[in-house]
Parts: sequence; structure tokens; C-alpha cells
Amino acid sequence: MAFPLQKTFLCSNGQSFLCSNGRSTATLPAFDLKFERLKKPFILRIRGMQIKNSSKEHSKVSSTAVVLPVPRSIHDIPNGDHILGFGANLSEDHPGYYDEEYKRRRSFVADLAKKHKIGEPIPEIKYTTEEAHVWAEVLTKLSELYPSHACKEYLESFPLFNFSPNRIPQLEELSQVLQHYTGWQVRPVAGLLHPRQFLNGLAFKTFHSTQYIRHTSNPMYTPEPDICHEILGHMPMLVHPEFADLAQVIGLASLGASDKEIWHLTKLYWYTVEFGTIEENNEVKAFGAGILSSFGELQHMKSDKPTFQNLDPFVQLPKMSYKDGFQKMYFLCQSFSDTAEKLRSYARTLHSSN
Repeated sequence: MAFPLQKTFLCSNGQSFLCSNGRSTATLPAFDLKFERLKKPFILRIRGMQIKNSSKEHSKVSSTAVVLPVPRSIHDIPNGDHILGFGANLSEDHPGYYDEEYKRRRSFVADLAKKHKIGEPIPEIKYTTEEAHVWAEVLTKLSELYPSHACKEYLESFPLFNFSPNRIPQLEELSQVLQHYTGWQVRPVAGLLHPRQFLNGLAFKTFHSTQYIRHTSNPMYTPEPDICHEILGHMPMLVHPEFADLAQVIGLASLGASDKEIWHLTKLYWYTVEFGTIEENNEVKAFGAGILSSFGELQHMKSDKPTFQNLDPFVQLPKMSYKDGFQKMYFLCQSFSDTAEKLRSYARTLHSSN
């Protein structure tokens, strides 16, 4: 007999998802996420599939059950065991592939992230003069486009961080700003985290961020998330409550999701949090980090080359691409609250009773 997991998925607007028996549990305080078990073991029922808490992923429970780990706190999510790429190991087409000193530096920074424990201060990185020059160039060039290309929420939040070209901000101080405004926190990560672990972190209002910086040979290009992307692309948006709610909805939906559902949620994250656009006074503005942290992508978005269409979380989404040049198509949002509600409606289909 399976004992249903009573749970409330609560986002910043106070709304909750349905629990496994189709009824909502008691309302929790805003920005809270709570799991309650009736008995051990607990099994989360999703779409005719029983998801049982286990340390082994994809083990068979029965002919209709798949064992998946369901984290109950950020402490259950590792930040160094599921690195898919980049980190200290670079592909041959990476600008820093033949630079042994750069790779040693990356390895050093990645190792610091792996050792970090939740609740401890994030290790401070003593960035070199060359790294500081990269940051200064990126910040200066992007700041030229923000007034005309970035959404108003980004422009309102940007001054809260007091970014300076003379100094690369530390993740610990950025995390404190997020906690003050939306209750989010930053956690260092060694490289590109597996989508399941990364999205799971969003459920607990935790953003996994790299600390290394792109190669000095090409300051305006990076094939991966680096500290410039994390800071300039993500941080200003995460202090805006409605956007933070949107990101958390995706994370909450990922808890106990199947591999197929994780892949779809990853695409939803990609086309909103990374490459989302929004309409303001009949103009298209950027709110996605992949656009806001790229000078070329910002210019491309405002050109006549890309197409735009409304986001529908229920339909199959296009292939994600980051090595084929700029995005050929962007999804356009009417508002963050409207998009969050669409995502919440989709999430309910994953976390409701059969």
C-alpha cells in the first residue's frame, strides 16, 4: 500500500498546487515550501506513475512505478556530483582549451564550489587583474544597451547591486541582496549542473551559480554560464517578486517529475528565464539572462531577424540551441504574473491526482 505524500507547493503569491489525493493541504506562509509524510516510505503519485523517494534513480518499484529522488530541502540537492560539462573540463572548441593556466584556474574555482556547504559563507574569489578587465569590458558594453533593450523590472533592480567596472562582485554579497528582497539565495556550483538538480534548486528558491569567468581572449563571448552571465543576466531579475515566482513555479514542477517532464521543464526555463522577452508599450524588451548577458544577442533581439510567438507550456517546444549563433525565435510574455499562471496551470497537470 502506498502512503500519499501530503504536500503544498506554495509560491510567492500564496497559491498552492494540489497534493497527491487531489486536495490542498493547509496554507503555508508565503515563500515557504513544506513536505509532510504520513508514513515511510512515501510515494508521490504523478500521472499514473508512482514516484517513490529513493537514493537510486530509475530503479523499478513495480510494473507501473519508477523510483526517483524527491528532495525535501536544498540540503538534498548536491552541487558537484552532477556536472554535465564545462567546469574544469573544457571541450576543444572552448576559447580556453589550449590555455593550461586558465584550466588550472577553473579547476581551483570549481573545487571551492564543490566543498561549499549550505549555511556557510560562499568562498570569496580573489579575481586576477586580467579577470577584472574582462568583467569591466562586459559590464561597460552591456550597460550601453540596457536602457533601450532591457525590461523595466531589470532596469529598476539593476541599481540595487551597485555594480562597478572596478570590481567583480562576490556571490555572498549578491546572495544577501536576493535574500533581502525575495528570500532567494545563491549557491556556488562547479559547472553546468544536471537539469533535474538545477531546476529542483529553484523550488527551494536557490540559484546555482558559477564563479569562474570567461577566457580573456574574447570577453564578449562565452559558450557556457560564467560569472558575468550569472551576475548581469540573472541577479537583477531575481530581486523582482513576480519574476522570482515564475522561476520558482518551474522548480516546484520539477520535484518528482519524470525524465520526459524534466526535459520539457528545462525548455520552459530556457525560453523564459534564459531567453524570455516581454512586451512593453508595443516594444519587445529582454528579461532572459541569455539575452541580457550578451551584447550580440541584445542587438539581435531588436533586429528584424528573429521571430516572436506567445508561450504555451502545454505544447512541444523547439530544440534548445546555444552553439548555432543567436536565437532564431523568442517567446513573448505579456507579463510575469500571466506567464507564471500559465506555468502553474501546466505544473498542476504533473502534480494532481490521476
